Amino acid sequence: MSRIVYINGEYVPENEAKVSIMDRGYLFADGVYEVSAVINGKMVDNDRHLLRLERSLGELDMKSPLPVDEIEKIQIELIERNGLQEGIIYLQITRGVAERDFLWPEDISPILTMFTQEKKLLQPPLAGKGASIITVPDIRWQRRDIKSVALLAQAMAKHAARKAGADDAWMVDNGYVTEGTSTNAFIVTMDGTLVTRDLTNKILHGVTRRAVLRLAEEAQLPIEERPFKPEEAYDAVEAFATGSSFFVLPVVEIDGHVLSNRVPGPLTNRLRELYIEIATS
Repeated sequence: MSRIVYINGEYVPENEAKVSIMDRGYLFADGVYEVSAVINGKMVDNDRHLLRLERSLGELDMKSPLPVDEIEKIQIELIERNGLQEGIIYLQITRGVAERDFLWPEDISPILTMFTQEKKLLQPPLAGKGASIITVPDIRWQRRDIKSVALLAQAMAKHAARKAGADDAWMVDNGYVTEGTSTNAFIVTMDGTLVTRDLTNKILHGVTRRAVLRLAEEAQLPIEERPFKPEEAYDAVEAFATGSSFFVLPVVEIDGHVLSNRVPGPLTNRLRELYIEIATS
C-alpha cells in the first residue's frame, strides 16, 4: 500500500499528492521544514521542533497555515495512519502559490505538507562502527539558523563525501567548522572537554544538540561552546555529530585522520545511551 501523506488539509496516498508548479517552495526554495524522530510510535522532543518552526517562519516573515497545536495533531494522525513505529516525520511549510515573481502577494496562503519515513534510529549501522568525515567549504547563505528548504549546498557536500568514500561532510567557513550537512558537530579534547560551536546565525540551533548538552551538563562534563578548526578536530580524542535522524553519531575519521582507534569513543557511546534512554521513556 502507498503511504499516506498530508497536503494542505487532506490525507492522501503518496502517488496522488500534487504540488503546484507555481509553489514558491518549488520556484524559490521559499519554505521551511522540520524533522522529528519517531520511536515506538511517539515523537521525540517535538515541542522543541515546533518552537524552532515558529522561529524560522518568523525570521522569514512567513505565515503559518495552522497553530502549532493543530500541526501536532496532524503529525500524530499521520503517524497512526502509516503505522510508523520507528523513523521520522517530515513537515514543510512553503509561502504558497503565486505567479512567479520575487515579490509575493500580501494575501498569499502558505502550504503545509507532511510525510513519514521508516528508518532505523536506535541501531543504525554507523552507530556501531562510527562515521568517516571529510571537510568541505561551507558555501551556504548567512542565515543558517533558519531551517530553510534550500539544501543544495548540503546535498552537494554529501555527494562530495560519497565520491571520496566517506560517510558525510563537515562544512568549514573562514577556517572553522560550522556543522555537518544535517548535523551539529562535536569534538572531545585531550583534557576531556566537550566542544561544539556556539549558537549564532552560522549554524542551525539543533534540537538534539540542545538535549545532548543538557545531558553533558547533568553528567558534570566540561563544555565549551566555541568555534574549532579542522586541525583541532584531527587531534581530538573523540568526535561525534548530533541530529534528529542520527541522535548521537560517532565520528572515527576526519579527512583521513583516525580518532579513538577507529571505534566509537566511550563518552560518545555514553551520551548516545543517555539520549536513547530519554527518547524511549
